Amino acid sequence: MAIFVTVYLGMILGGLPRLKLDRSGVALIGAIAILGLGAMRTEQAVGAVDWPTVLLLFSFMVLSAQMHLSGFYTAVTRLMTTLPLTPNTLLGALIAVAAGLSAVFSNDIICLALTPMVAQLCLQRGLNPVPFLLGLACAANIGSAATLIGNPQNMLIGTVLHLPFGAYLRHSLPPTALSLLGLWAWLVWGPGTGMRPKQANEPNRLRESPPAQPLPGPPFDAWQTSKGLLVAGALMGVFLFTDLPREVAALVGAAVLLLSRRRHSSHVMGLVDWPLLVLFVGLFVVNHAFESTGLAAQAVAWLATQGVHLADPGPLLVASVGLSNLVSNVPAVMLLLPHLKGMESGLTLALVSTFAGNLLLVGSIANLIVVDLAQRNGITIDWRLHARVGVPVTILSLGVVWVWLRWH
Repeated sequence: MAIFVTVYLGMILGGLPRLKLDRSGVALIGAIAILGLGAMRTEQAVGAVDWPTVLLLFSFMVLSAQMHLSGFYTAVTRLMTTLPLTPNTLLGALIAVAAGLSAVFSNDIICLALTPMVAQLCLQRGLNPVPFLLGLACAANIGSAATLIGNPQNMLIGTVLHLPFGAYLRHSLPPTALSLLGLWAWLVWGPGTGMRPKQANEPNRLRESPPAQPLPGPPFDAWQTSKGLLVAGALMGVFLFTDLPREVAALVGAAVLLLSRRRHSSHVMGLVDWPLLVLFVGLFVVNHAFESTGLAAQAVAWLATQGVHLADPGPLLVASVGLSNLVSNVPAVMLLLPHLKGMESGLTLALVSTFAGNLLLVGSIANLIVVDLAQRNGITIDWRLHARVGVPVTILSLGVVWVWLRWH
């Protein structure tokens, strides 16, 4: 219990006081402490890890790395720059592209790849970059909820609850599309969002726009891009139309991508988010040890006696939003999953835990990636600027989910 509390304190704080540890380091040390104290045997710890989720996540990190190194994301952004679009239409195109790519290639990777190019695009066109960058972050979060491979927590939910890929997609697309439309509408017409040409006296802008220059990012490689898209398309077909284990199919796809005569495998593997995989493994061990105490089951049973059933949409929505913004969405999902079952609970948890990431700046890694890369380009986005968009968009998207669940 002490280890569990310490680890989740680290999840809340992003580390532990006076120690150079991030969330992944805290989870890893927590798992090691459980083994070192003899609370679990090594084989029990290995069995506590949901390896299909870890392998699926790894495989799609390899696929996302392939698309980044092939220059696919650069080419997509460059295509948007060549189209004669008005600022509002350009914003809509960016939201649609970011959401669509995040549903397949992971929201964090999309934000990492597109943020520098979107910032440069806005500077070249003389546009206020802040609403475009906030639109990118929020759209990546919302779009990733559309599939069971769009983000790590959805992969975990789909694997543990054995949710059918196609059935989930049919249920998740309408609330996701409506939430994206609401995001665009708020950025265009919402008060204080800044969708207007850049003015000299406005804060949070570069003092002067640099001359037009090529967008940053790897050069476009048609063959490597085609290879990645073929693998992605094949995997989507396997997920939709067959009962093959998703993690096995994804591993085969990753292996195909690593077979190359021109690109060394270390270049691709270097873009894999190994700390995130370590976070998953560590939390699986810590959570399993906590579950073995029986305290979690007792707490859920006590809530049921008070009329609060965690599997009901209302309590699950509140718990998902609260925990996702307290300890981050992946640890929150790990805490809630053992007490849930079925499509409705899985759909609610996946949508709500993902949409809740837009509420606060620290609610999603994708938000922090955009803010950090924007800062490197001289564009400041603080928590207040983010809240002007994140809070109303989150309330709107959660309202959409609630109405959809009640009606559907």
